[in-house]
Amino acid sequence: MIFQKGHIMFHKIGTVLKLEGVMMLVLGFSMIIPLLIAILNNESDASFAFGIVIAVCIIGGIMIYRFCQPFSYKLKGRDGFFIVSLSWFSASLIGSAPFIISGEIPDFFDAFFEASSGFTTTGASILTDVEVLPRSILFWRSFTHWLGGMGIIVFITALIPAFGINGQIVANAETTGPTKSKILAKFSDNSKGVYYVYILMTGAETVLLMLGGLPLYDSLVHTFGTVGTGGMSIYNASIGHYNNIYVEIIIAIFMFLAAINFNLFYMIKKQGVLQVFRDEETKFYTSVTIGASLLIAAYNFIFDSFRDLGEKILDAFFQVISILTTTGYATYDYDIWPAFSKMILLSLFFIGGCSSSTAGGVKCVRILVGLKIVRRSISLKIHPSRITPITLNDSEINSNTAIKISNFIFTYLFVFFAGVMLISLNGFDFITNLSAAASCLGNIGPGFNLVGPTMNYSLFSWFSKFVCSMLMIIGRLELYTVMVLFSKYYWNPNRVR
Repeated sequence: MIFQKGHIMFHKIGTVLKLEGVMMLVLGFSMIIPLLIAILNNESDASFAFGIVIAVCIIGGIMIYRFCQPFSYKLKGRDGFFIVSLSWFSASLIGSAPFIISGEIPDFFDAFFEASSGFTTTGASILTDVEVLPRSILFWRSFTHWLGGMGIIVFITALIPAFGINGQIVANAETTGPTKSKILAKFSDNSKGVYYVYILMTGAETVLLMLGGLPLYDSLVHTFGTVGTGGMSIYNASIGHYNNIYVEIIIAIFMFLAAINFNLFYMIKKQGVLQVFRDEETKFYTSVTIGASLLIAAYNFIFDSFRDLGEKILDAFFQVISILTTTGYATYDYDIWPAFSKMILLSLFFIGGCSSSTAGGVKCVRILVGLKIVRRSISLKIHPSRITPITLNDSEINSNTAIKISNFIFTYLFVFFAGVMLISLNGFDFITNLSAAASCLGNIGPGFNLVGPTMNYSLFSWFSKFVCSMLMIIGRLELYTVMVLFSKYYWNPNRVR
């Protein structure tokens, strides 16, 4: 029995290492583009940093691939949790290396924070002046959004069947949202299909931004932040730097689209465009966007003595879309808005985009089902004998799914308050601590007060930065993927299958 367990553990370690090797190769080749940018711009320190990391990743990845051959051991659901959590943590470590080696962000916790923020598409930053950084470093910083947006593991899932590994188990632990509908027979094909949509959207926005007068470099980095719903900009004033209404509208449209379930886009060619807007989650997401934007625009218009209604509407829509989709771009310092408008934005921190999108947060589908559960509870109080099923897209949601969604929302709030408590050790004000925890867990980026749209997280201690980094990763992986690793039952093979 002991020999059998050791044999299985050996196979498991080999399979995990093989996956990590594939991820190292993906990250290594991904850094070739910023390396070329560094060479073209004579950025010697950055060129050296990227060269070193690329060499380590590619050589290390090839060695792991050569020595860790495919095993007959089949991955279980529990293995996916460990692999995905390890992959996101190690990706953040590898992604932080160019920052540290180049000397642009020499502190480990600062660099890890910046890389975690990039890969989790949070967009929070410790940099006080991004415009002084080399163009290659800024490109890599934004490119991590694109890599993490659709999911590093989802991308690798499209490749790993060739290495003899079952990608379904891994992807199930990484894919966001309570529903993981497959649009193609094989999950690897499903991953490729979603990525086709992702790449098409990336190309379309890049071209449209260039038509608006932006250089190719600017168009690419802001497209990465938009379709990945990350929000890191190469300018201190974010999108407000351009003062260009056309650019703001294009970015707002693509932020909105990037937070819609990508499976729906892939189904357009079979079922038509209207299929997207027949989806209940998309309807709810659209309603929240319009409702919150109009409320903020109207209140700001009245608060500012009835001036510039058109400007108020555009600012409101852009900022609502940016926060709701958890992108975090800004065209205006919303921290100076009246309290009512800021409270609406704060409430959006806890909603997020749609399931199976690049957005973070609780997800609209969970909020929608949660509201239906509340409505059903009220109905049963009035009519105890009435049979009131909870439905979504004309399909009944079973009690087990409803319980899971309720548990997720409760767990999300628990982790959020735990984060607030830990961050409050810095001694900053309540709104700063609260918005920082909500922003990092929801993968949004900016918050309020000391972490507002014109500020950053540089004032936080190394401990708080690490806590925020963990909140980003936990939020990006839908809580349970990481939290299950802290359960004693997870590590007992006789109890968890």
